[in-house]
Amino acid sequence: MSSLTARPTARPATAFTARFASPDEIAHWDEHVTANPNGGNLLQSEAFATVKRNFGWEVRFLVLEPAAAVSGEGSGEGEEAQPSYNLVLEKSFPVLGRFWYLIKGPGVTDIHEVPAALEGIKELVARENLGVFAVKVEPDLLDSEDARAVLAGAGLIKVPNLQPNDSTAILDISPEPRLVLKSLHSRGRNAVRRAEREGVEVVEAEPTPEYYRIMHRLMTGTLNAKSSTGAQVRSFEYYRQFWTEFTSRGQGRLYFVYENGRPSVGAFVITYGRKATYKDGGSLQRRSQYGDSHLIQWTAINRAKELGCVEYDFCGTPPADRLKDTSHPFHGLGLFKTSFTKTVTDFVGCWDYVIDPLRYRAWTTAGERIARQLYTRRTGQQFY
Repeated sequence: MSSLTARPTARPATAFTARFASPDEIAHWDEHVTANPNGGNLLQSEAFATVKRNFGWEVRFLVLEPAAAVSGEGSGEGEEAQPSYNLVLEKSFPVLGRFWYLIKGPGVTDIHEVPAALEGIKELVARENLGVFAVKVEPDLLDSEDARAVLAGAGLIKVPNLQPNDSTAILDISPEPRLVLKSLHSRGRNAVRRAEREGVEVVEAEPTPEYYRIMHRLMTGTLNAKSSTGAQVRSFEYYRQFWTEFTSRGQGRLYFVYENGRPSVGAFVITYGRKATYKDGGSLQRRSQYGDSHLIQWTAINRAKELGCVEYDFCGTPPADRLKDTSHPFHGLGLFKTSFTKTVTDFVGCWDYVIDPLRYRAWTTAGERIARQLYTRRTGQQFY
């Protein structure tokens, strides 16, 4: 089921049992995640787990089993209840204990299932004496007043979003290419056609350190030129590992447009399950080829279709209600990305589920701020 169609319903929530994945399940992790009821997410992948393990996180592989699946019963609607496979990022702190980040999870399709899944996690924490004081979640479920009410009513606390695509533009690429192109906003469609007419060429680059460095320079130059927030691109070493993990599994591809003999636009696109994601991009600020950045996306879209994807996530826009706000740091990106698809999808974003209120209060009062400062000072990397 597509995340775009997952909306709150009035039906009773399913109970969940939580457990850690078996060695065999971990060995076939991506197969399980992409078979999740909501299709999974690249940030729950084996590749991403490997990256985060090298950058300060412990990794746990968690399985949420609906009660019907545990008992061997169906869902009552002629369908077998599916387990959900979720990546957990863990950090441990003196006195406080363990903090879990259920990144882009839990992988369910109904907002009412989120509190039920977290109850299952709480039981696992108690059963195995894990010392987890809070769990941060960010399910890929549509934002709405009703959805926020469900989470808040279950005691979850809204916290700042961490991932860029908690508001994003998602294009349906399931029709044939001619119809997909016709569905684009006229700005995007005209830019693609003009770039094709004028002979702009897109090249899929080999996944080598040389090309990774070029890509990183394009990203850094773009952010420095366009960001008003003081944000910084992660280190080259982080991206080198990130891109290598995905390309080595056949899930990542690097595209360039050349102008005057050198790369002028770059894009790194991940295909994971049914969804492709424009994860990273950058460009030279002075270019003469009209539509080059649109054509690189159109090329990646068609390659993703060949690989079986039915959605293309442009990975990050302003929220729908701030799309025209020129003060928003993603305003320019939003204009570009909505030239492909006219609408913005807002997900419910990040929420904290509190297991131990006293330790969580210490975490929010000073613990998280100190932990982030110390980690960044020691490593030069972002905490999350």
